[in-house]
Amino acid sequence: MIDLPTNISAQDQARILSEALPHMQQYDDETIVIKYGGHAMGEENLAKQFARDIVLLEQTAINPVVVHGGGPQIASMLTRLGIKSEFAAGLRVTDAPTMEIVEMVLAGSINKSIVSHINEAGGKAVGLCGKDGNMVTATKATRTMVDPGSNIEKVVDLGFVGEPDKVDLTLLNQLIGYELIPVLAPLAASADGKTYNVNADTFAGAVAGALKAKRLLLLTDVPGVLDKSKKLIPELSIKDARKLIADGTISGGMIPKVETCIYALEAGVEGVVILDGKTQHAVLLELFTNQGTGTLVHK
Repeated sequence: MIDLPTNISAQDQARILSEALPHMQQYDDETIVIKYGGHAMGEENLAKQFARDIVLLEQTAINPVVVHGGGPQIASMLTRLGIKSEFAAGLRVTDAPTMEIVEMVLAGSINKSIVSHINEAGGKAVGLCGKDGNMVTATKATRTMVDPGSNIEKVVDLGFVGEPDKVDLTLLNQLIGYELIPVLAPLAASADGKTYNVNADTFAGAVAGALKAKRLLLLTDVPGVLDKSKKLIPELSIKDARKLIADGTISGGMIPKVETCIYALEAGVEGVVILDGKTQHAVLLELFTNQGTGTLVHK
């Protein structure tokens, strides 16, 4: 059941449902990849609401695929176990002991918690990671940083951090369209069998591109891309996005998110939306209302 505010009349409820029809038709039988961020999934009631919204998508003949992060939860577990995290070039340096915890948290507790919430809401979720069925294979990620002392550019060893290399859709094609909802943890194996931690945005972009998804929704803890006066930019082309990165309007942690949008669009996704996952029913607002929410990035 969807909880509607008690002050909405039956007539208004019917009108709201009726207004959603053209949007439902637009996404009929299409695949939507939703990246559910570590920060966006903090509260239990929001997590349950998110799960119910995903089940609603599946019930309206949309094929949702959930990819989740887990940065804050990994950090919390590492702290509890007394393992210190290092960061370089904005990415966690993942040594072998850290990788064990990353895999345990991502493919274990977080993945199964989302699966449970979706199943509790009446869906049929299947929890997987990129290693299952060789779905996503990865190569070791490399980054360079300028050493502040010598001003020389150095290659940073990030340990078991990977970039998606290939996506094999064999397994996902057995699930999508059969009333099953894939819930994917961003872990992948390399050709030589090592397990890599992949940035969840990048992982979602690679999967969405391979699936030629109608939409990739990146749920974050910010409203979307903001202009210099901190107002939301509702829509951006790839060309606009590159200009805003060049002039510094898009900066910090938003740069890799927008770069993921561009990467996914170039891989075959029709549109990518950066939106605030802490907004109630953010996914439904984006897909089923005229106004939408967040920033839509398109070709």
